[in-house]
Amino acid sequence: MAGAANNGGYPDFHEHLRKLDDTGLLTTIDAPVNKDTELHPLVRWQFRGGIPEEERKAFKFTNVTDSLGRSYDMPVVVGALSTNAEMYSVGMGVPVEEIGGKWNDAMANPIDPVTVEAGVCHEVVLTGDDLQGEGKGLDGLPVPISTPGYDSAPYLTATNVTTRNPETGTQNMGTYRAGLKASDRMAVRMVSRPGGAEGHMHWELYKKRGEKMPCAIVVGCPPAVAYMGPQKLPVGVEEMAVAGGVAGEPIQQVKCKTVDIMIPAESELVVEGFIDTEYLEPEAPFAESHGHVALEDYNASMEVTAITHRKDAVFTSIISQLTPSESSVIKRVAYEPLYLSHLRDSLGIKGIKKVYLHEPLTNLRKVLFVQVERGLPTTEIWRALYGASSLAAAIGKYVVAVNEDIDPTNGDAVFWALAYRANPALDVQILKHRVRYGPKDPRTVNGEESTLLIDATLKSDMPPIALPKKEYMEQAAALWDDLGLPPLAPESPWHGYSLGDWADEWDEMAKRAAEGNYMENGRRSAQLRRNDVFPNTSIRDIPGNPFEDK
Repeated sequence: MAGAANNGGYPDFHEHLRKLDDTGLLTTIDAPVNKDTELHPLVRWQFRGGIPEEERKAFKFTNVTDSLGRSYDMPVVVGALSTNAEMYSVGMGVPVEEIGGKWNDAMANPIDPVTVEAGVCHEVVLTGDDLQGEGKGLDGLPVPISTPGYDSAPYLTATNVTTRNPETGTQNMGTYRAGLKASDRMAVRMVSRPGGAEGHMHWELYKKRGEKMPCAIVVGCPPAVAYMGPQKLPVGVEEMAVAGGVAGEPIQQVKCKTVDIMIPAESELVVEGFIDTEYLEPEAPFAESHGHVALEDYNASMEVTAITHRKDAVFTSIISQLTPSESSVIKRVAYEPLYLSHLRDSLGIKGIKKVYLHEPLTNLRKVLFVQVERGLPTTEIWRALYGASSLAAAIGKYVVAVNEDIDPTNGDAVFWALAYRANPALDVQILKHRVRYGPKDPRTVNGEESTLLIDATLKSDMPPIALPKKEYMEQAAALWDDLGLPPLAPESPWHGYSLGDWADEWDEMAKRAAEGNYMENGRRSAQLRRNDVFPNTSIRDIPGNPFEDK
């Protein structure tokens, strides 16, 4: 089906920016900002400066300069896809709590794209001499340096790198870093480890055929498509179709000018070319999302044959590197519902409440928490631990099961569960032969890692949490406010609650004490005096105690 290109009912990137602006999630900077030394560090501060996630913004820079004194007409936007969960929900078109359901529905009900004859992405077409020399081609784009002081070049980061399987004809989109080498050449790093980039799998197929690999790097496009790059879909599933499921209608696509690749018609900017399958060249250093600088490796290079863009194109970039970052938020918001669906629906485990991928510093992949209902059978807890560790090859070095009352985002709460709810001799398993993610460990064979599974859930009833009951803490909080004391930020647990080992008799005693009638409790204990017990003997261990038959 072919037709004239016109924006469908789904928002393109320009409309997405307008929505962010309307909701107060976009900050526009009109002052000159150097893309090589200032731009990314400025945005980085909202991730390392103690600013709460909900207060983070997208940044639009309208006056971009570089270290050579050049200025750029094309604005640069950083952090507009998923600096926080609310921003992601704007792009997905549903409230935050419905994002997981939207993903599941889109993957179950994909909508194939529709081909149109022309698109705004082809309003400006640069080929041939327009790609050669200083200030032309890639060198004419306002590509920021992500980590000044460590990165070896400006890098494209907000990418949907699109390749085609030469055997099946299916396309794949992945978010891979792409570093500038010349005005018409760039490095493209596609993860080659097991479970890594499908684009690398395509590269291997072209290499066997002795052919260069056609490639189109989309930079900026409708959010429904942009979110596909970081998402982990099954091999062979086309991202454009799932994006149609997200949008609720077909994504409009056009054919590239110089390669046989289909791209979103509303793309902001597209770099077309061929990736060499014979020669590799050194690429990086580049500060990576595992929180360390990736050192120089041999990776693929791409010969650029065309650059196309909208007349009013906005260059998009994302904050990655040390987490939290835009890169980690965009994964976390999508991955956590997928893990929950895997455990609940695919494995049929009842009682799973939520899956948390720990984000700060560890980049989601290293530490994973499965939150379960109280009383879930041990067999189901271990099925959940094994299931969570096996879904993705590089996610889950430490997988910990906790109960609902443990907040996995609070390290102290996690240590609390480990300290009192897990016995290392009984509640720990180690899995070998896991895929490494991050810097190499020279002590391991082939760089492999392992996984530590920990059941840190309650195994039996325990006494209540040693804090005042909820109603007393709430009364005290109101008094705190009345006294004009500094604002509170409650941390879980902030009130006491029962963990099962508690009796009505003790509840009555505590109620009497709070009402000022502690002496009644004293009269009770006087009636229970004995001379045949040792100190620290539980009252429930004595025959004839008040708790028998209760």
